[in-house]
Amino acid sequence: MHQPLEKHYVNRVGWLRASVLGANDGLLSTTSIVIGVAAASPERNTIILAALAGMIAGAMSMAAGEYVSVSSQEDTEKADLVREKKELRDMPEVELQELAKIYEARGVSKETSLKVATELTAHDALAAHAHDELGINEITQARPFQAAMASFGSFSIGALLPFAVSLLAPIQQMVYFQYGFSIIFLMLLGAISAKTGGAKVGIAVLRICFWGTVAMGITALVGHIFGVSVS
Repeated sequence: MHQPLEKHYVNRVGWLRASVLGANDGLLSTTSIVIGVAAASPERNTIILAALAGMIAGAMSMAAGEYVSVSSQEDTEKADLVREKKELRDMPEVELQELAKIYEARGVSKETSLKVATELTAHDALAAHAHDELGINEITQARPFQAAMASFGSFSIGALLPFAVSLLAPIQQMVYFQYGFSIIFLMLLGAISAKTGGAKVGIAVLRICFWGTVAMGITALVGHIFGVSVS
C-alpha cells in the first residue's frame, strides 16, 4: 500500500503569493482611496464612484502586471531550456559531467554522482538539467495566465469590502467604518495566509495591520488636507 505524499507548504507558493498579494492590494488600496476621498469630499456618490473605479482599475492593473511579469519569467525559462537542449545535443559528455558535479557539490560521492547523472540522463536528460541545473520544476514553473487570473480575482474579492462599506456605512462615519472593517479583514487575511503558508500568525497579523494603518492614515491625512484647502 502506497503512503500518501507529504504535503509541503512550498507546493502552495505559486497560487498563494498571487492570491494573497491580490487580496491584500485590493482591500488596502481601495480602502485607502475611499478613505482619502471621504476625508476630502464626504458625498456618497463620489465615494462609491471612487471605490468602483479603484476596484476595476486595480484589478485590471494587477492582472496585466502579473501577466507581463510572469510572462517574462516564462520567456527566460524557455530560452534557457532551448539553450540547454542544444548543449545536450552538441556536447552530451560535458553536460553529463556538469550534472554529476552538481550532485557531488551536494555531498554525494563522485562515483555515485556520476551514476545518478548517467541514469537520469538516460531517463530524461533535459528534465534532469532543468530541475537540477536551472532550478525549473512544476512548483516554480511560470504560468502567466494562471497568475493573472488569480491576481484579478483576488484583487476584486478584496476590493468588494470597501465598495460594500461605501454603499452601506453612515456617510459621516465613513472613514471610521472603512478603517475598522478593513483592519478586521486584513487581520483575518493575514492569519489565513500565515496558516496556509506555515508562518507565524501573530507576526503576519501585526505586520499587515501596521502597514495597513500607515497606508490608510496617510491617504486620510492627504484627503483631509486637500479637502480643507479646496473648501
